[in-house]
Amino acid sequence: MSDSQDASEGIFDNILKPGSSLNPTFLAILDAVFLLLFLVFVALAFVTSGNFHIFALMTIELGLWASVKWFVEEFKKSRTEEVGDNDQRKEE
Repeated sequence: MSDSQDASEGIFDNILKPGSSLNPTFLAILDAVFLLLFLVFVALAFVTSGNFHIFALMTIELGLWASVKWFVEEFKKSRTEEVGDNDQRKEE
């Protein structure tokens, strides 16, 4: 096997683990994919001379991207609150 195959298998193995949605590598890949999708929509808007449907899809994509970012931030907050609650219980 080549090194690139080992790396891709490692990434996929890591993604399938519970809690992997907070992995910085996974989040960077997710942001890159959303950015590439947005750039594809920008190119399509240019090619189609500003078709309304492309702008609607761009809006949906930006909303999805924002909601994923929001969900990840809330998930991080809940994880840190859980850790804080567990630490307080241990002290009592």
